[in-house]
Amino acid sequence: MSNRTKGILCIIASAFCFALMSTFVRLSGDLPSVQKSFFRNFVAMFIALAVLLKEGGGLKLQKGCLPLHLLRSIAGTLGILGNFYAVDHLVLSNASMLNKMSPFFVLVFSYFILKEKLKPTQVVIVAVAFLGSLFIIKPVPTNLDVLPSLAGFFGGLCAGFAYTMVRAMGLKGERGALIVFFFSAFSCAVTLPYLILRFTPMTGYQLAMLLCAGLSAAGGQFTITKAYTFAPAREVSVYDYTQIIFTTVIGYLLFRQKADAWSILGYALIIGAAVVMFLYNNGKLGRPAKERT
Repeated sequence: MSNRTKGILCIIASAFCFALMSTFVRLSGDLPSVQKSFFRNFVAMFIALAVLLKEGGGLKLQKGCLPLHLLRSIAGTLGILGNFYAVDHLVLSNASMLNKMSPFFVLVFSYFILKEKLKPTQVVIVAVAFLGSLFIIKPVPTNLDVLPSLAGFFGGLCAGFAYTMVRAMGLKGERGALIVFFFSAFSCAVTLPYLILRFTPMTGYQLAMLLCAGLSAAGGQFTITKAYTFAPAREVSVYDYTQIIFTTVIGYLLFRQKADAWSILGYALIIGAAVVMFLYNNGKLGRPAKERT
């Protein structure tokens, strides 16, 4: 099996894990998003710590990575809160699709922060993706779901910034397990005071759902990290959108959810933009030969 095939399988596994995470978050019922975030990251923190102990090397950060860790953790925590709020109030596939705006935000943030070039074709593709997100959000006064939709969009924006920080740390040689551990520990620390002061009692079922969400999230984080060790993002990233297929099927089977026509149009635009970006980045849409790598 080639490394590219392994990368594709890993990223599809990651998409399935994150779809399960959203499902378990929804199944945990009417609990504050902050409380759900804590348990999601609490499980991931210990799994990441176990991986770090197995790998050795301790908790020493690479030089210059502490500010990047903090920025990644703040943005990541806000992103999770926005995404969980959307998951609780929207059709599951809508929440997932808004969160999948993050790869396009990575391009934008990488341009401004990492000074990575952004070609005119890529700018047009990002604009199409944003247009698709508007069809899902439907920002009109009569849409009662506009607030959770904006929360989901904000979650995708924050996730894009967080992934940009992850990329910056990767360029400095920071370990993936350490990035996951730092973020999970930070998120638990900042949400713990809320949990102590305003804890909402949970049933055994709700606790089990949140622990399953944490396990699924950890599986998603580690498999997506593994995917990008097997193959470049430009070769496998488009397969992350299989999460929409998983959440659409799960949302219908478990919650009898159906996306409306405008949302489906938004899906088509965003996924279409992702596919075009994938083809463009792989030099299959007429890029000049000198730009191909």
